[in-house]
Amino acid sequence: MKRDALLDAAEALLCEQGTQALTLSAVAERAQVSKGGLLYHFPNKEALIRGLVERLIEEFDALIASYETGGPGSYTRAFVEANFAVVMDRDQSRLLRRWATVSAAAADPALLAQIREAMHRWHDRDPADDPDPVAARIARLAAEGLWEVAMHDPGLYDEAQLETLRERLLGSL
Repeated sequence: MKRDALLDAAEALLCEQGTQALTLSAVAERAQVSKGGLLYHFPNKEALIRGLVERLIEEFDALIASYETGGPGSYTRAFVEANFAVVMDRDQSRLLRRWATVSAAAADPALLAQIREAMHRWHDRDPADDPDPVAARIARLAAEGLWEVAMHDPGLYDEAQLETLRERLLGSL
C-alpha cells in the first residue's frame, strides 16, 4: 500500500465525516489495508496528520513552480494561477484538501507552525520580485481568499465567472 493512498483515505474521511472520524482504524479500513500496514507508514495519528500537512505544502509548492516562468512578477502570477487551478479543478479533491488538512492539524501547534511557515513563504515575498508589490500582495490575498470561499461553497461561482476573476486579477499585476 502506498503512502499516498493512505493519505487519500485519511483526507476522504476528513472531508466526508469530519475530524472526529479520523482514527487509524477508520483510515486502514477505508484504504482496505490492515492496521499494521497503516502503522508501517504512519506509526500514530500525529504522524498521519503530519504526512497530510507535508503533502499539502509540497503539492502546492510544486503547483506554483509549474506556473513560474521567471522574471518580475512571475511568482505572484504563478501563485494566482495555482490557486485558480485548484478552485477550477472539476474533481474538487485539491479544493477540499486544504480544509481537511488544516482541520486535522488544528489541535497540534507544531503542525500549525508548519502551515504558518508555508503561508509566510507564499505571501511575504521580496518586494523587488514584483513591479507593484502592493498589487501583488492584493492579488495573492484575493486568490487565497477565493480558495477559502470556494472550499465552503464550490458552486458559488461558475466557470465563466471564475475565468473572468482570474483574468482581472492577473491583469492587475
